Amino acid sequence: MDRADCAGVPPFRREFLGAEETFTRIGGDALGGKAMGLERMRRTILDRLDPDEFPNVRVAVPTLTVLGTEVFDAFMAQGGLWDVVDEAPPDERLAHAFQQADLPARWVGDLRALVTDLHCPLAVRSSSLLEDALEHPFAGVYATKMTPNNQPDADTRFRRLAEAIKFVWASTFFAGARSYQASVGQSPRGEKMAVVIQTIVGRRRGHRWYPVLSGVARSWNYYPSGHAKPEDGVAHLALGLGRQIVDGGACWTYSPAWPRTPVYFKDAGDLLKNTQTRFWAVNMGKAPAPDPTRETEYLVELDLAEAEYDDALRHLASTWDAAAGRLRPGIARPGPRVLDFAPLLRGGALPVNDLVKRLLALSREALGAAVEIEFALDVAPGRGEADAALGFLQARPMAVASGGVEVCQDELRGDDLLLASEQALGDGVNEALRDIVYLKPDAFATEHTPRIAREVAAVNADLVAAGRNYLLIGFGRWGSTDPWLGVPVDWGQISGARVIVEATLPELYTDMSQGSHFFHNLISFRVLYLPVPHRGGHCIDWDWLARQAAAAETDFVRHVRTRSPLRVKVDGRSGRGVVKYDAEEGS
Repeated sequence: MDRADCAGVPPFRREFLGAEETFTRIGGDALGGKAMGLERMRRTILDRLDPDEFPNVRVAVPTLTVLGTEVFDAFMAQGGLWDVVDEAPPDERLAHAFQQADLPARWVGDLRALVTDLHCPLAVRSSSLLEDALEHPFAGVYATKMTPNNQPDADTRFRRLAEAIKFVWASTFFAGARSYQASVGQSPRGEKMAVVIQTIVGRRRGHRWYPVLSGVARSWNYYPSGHAKPEDGVAHLALGLGRQIVDGGACWTYSPAWPRTPVYFKDAGDLLKNTQTRFWAVNMGKAPAPDPTRETEYLVELDLAEAEYDDALRHLASTWDAAAGRLRPGIARPGPRVLDFAPLLRGGALPVNDLVKRLLALSREALGAAVEIEFALDVAPGRGEADAALGFLQARPMAVASGGVEVCQDELRGDDLLLASEQALGDGVNEALRDIVYLKPDAFATEHTPRIAREVAAVNADLVAAGRNYLLIGFGRWGSTDPWLGVPVDWGQISGARVIVEATLPELYTDMSQGSHFFHNLISFRVLYLPVPHRGGHCIDWDWLARQAAAAETDFVRHVRTRSPLRVKVDGRSGRGVVKYDAEEGS
């Protein structure tokens, strides 16, 4: 996009919430993929939504302004930061160098004016040239930083906003981003970063700010169950900020076509363990110790008791009735709270599900492809349906498997079978991989997953530098921010993986990955994904892996290289997938 491409976006007028335009820009040149996606949503999706269809819910893209890449270019040149980037320093040192540089004076007045009369929290979001491209999406690779913007003086609010902007710019060149860029043939100097400054959906509740719920929905579901079909789609809901969902935390998953269908859990313990028990909010209270190089500097993670105190569970929770052995919608009786969103999905407290289905349909028509959308909803405590607002935060296309590969049931067995799955995602054949990176099952423990993430990242960096893609096998959810659910890597730390396997263990039996960024990158990069639950009737041939000579090994991670390429096949229509090895190798 050049300067002419953003000419239709009006310039910032030194007021924000009171301005007639709710989408403005500061600076010129490109606005980046995320910002242009938001503009497309306003013009081609929400303009077609009949306001009378959902009269009790106000729907809009939250007010925002975008710093064009012209500002980024000036900042980089003025601060001599390209020389720092070329040195590829550790993330903390890079972020510190960006914080020390001054914003270009030409745009300081606009940014200072933005926060002069504004006291609500702001999300400072990346919007790179490459972000949200279908071919090579950079979803989740770069940072989003939220700031409470509630300091009593405008000077402090401006400094905190400037720190957040610089942090997002610095994230363009963090190690994970550089690794990701290398995996798709991009150099750091080939990327430019616009920045979206946007109001955060929600309201202040005591010393915190958050929406009642955040959601991600897809028009195509790779894991249909019960009556649901793939084309019925899938939705994920969570209390609080959407970080809970997009980073792979526990949330409620259901089919929009079948919102009343209960999710199966074997017992109460399984139910309470696998539903959301904590949520994210913006800290509006006492300021933490300053740490402008940390993405979650102004965020807090709280438990459900805090949300119940805020009267935020009224539309979201059910209560476990131990005497009856069942869930009862609502929170009128004492007992453990379960975030199953039954008052919304089965009780009809608000037409959220119908609205999600409508937004999916409009987005699919506008983009001409299967889509993924992100949204947040807030409802005033103690009031009726009329005071509900839904912020439409993202709409991007999904690549859906074409169904050109067939894997029959007989192929799920055999002496040359490394692993098999009947819930595989993707569609295709890969016969070029000779490298396998796997977590050692005897050493794995959830308390070590942060260290495991670092060990995997180091092996990934070596393989990416050598131009070698690989098969990755692990336990729980790859990329979960909850280390007890899996290994908390970011996408850049596993960017060389072209086949990803998620296994489970008796002590770690989670649902497979549902994080928004994980799936968008997985599908769009055509990475083949095979979940192998230990209760699913198929297993991984760990003995064969152990017999292979190690190319590299740490306490928790092992890298082996086979003489002959593996044979990987995934059938997108049936969900069947296999990984096979040369039967004569390592026997």
